[in-house]
Amino acid sequence: MSRIGKKPVPVAAGLDIAVQSGTLKVKGPKGELSLRWHPAMAVKWNSDAREIVVERPDDARQNRALHGLTRAMIANMVEGVQKPYEKKLEIVGVGYQAVLKGKKLALTVGFANVIELPIPAGITCTVPTPTSVVVTGIDKGVVGQFAANIRRVRPPEPYKGKGIRYSGEQVRRKAGKAVMK
Repeated sequence: MSRIGKKPVPVAAGLDIAVQSGTLKVKGPKGELSLRWHPAMAVKWNSDAREIVVERPDDARQNRALHGLTRAMIANMVEGVQKPYEKKLEIVGVGYQAVLKGKKLALTVGFANVIELPIPAGITCTVPTPTSVVVTGIDKGVVGQFAANIRRVRPPEPYKGKGIRYSGEQVRRKAGKAVMK
């Protein structure tokens, strides 16, 4: 049995939970999220114990995978409406920088033109310094995807380490060409 899927998701006192016709809505102090789960799964809200339980019909391979996935997505929703998720990125390179232009993030990362990425709804993007970007939001998937889109513009290269990386990410460096004697 799935070790993740069989754990109940505890719900804090300040959250409102609504389960109806294949949709779960979680409302908290930071916002509201909803999830349509796979029809094979059964999601039950126990208001007395303040926990959400996910059940599966059988031990088929797909149902085992969906069991853990559904439980993890619900747990991420419950956590996100209480405390928003945050991804920090660092920009490394001479002249490389980020600037906010209204609802767009403008990246100058060594190309002939400035790359502008529209910031998705529900995401807050801040630039504390020109070489760092902080992405925050209540939906873990959207925050992670937007941070990955920013990184994809100029991933860190292995020779000088220039590019956009997650905060704390280790970039494996390669030795350059050696001079023959």
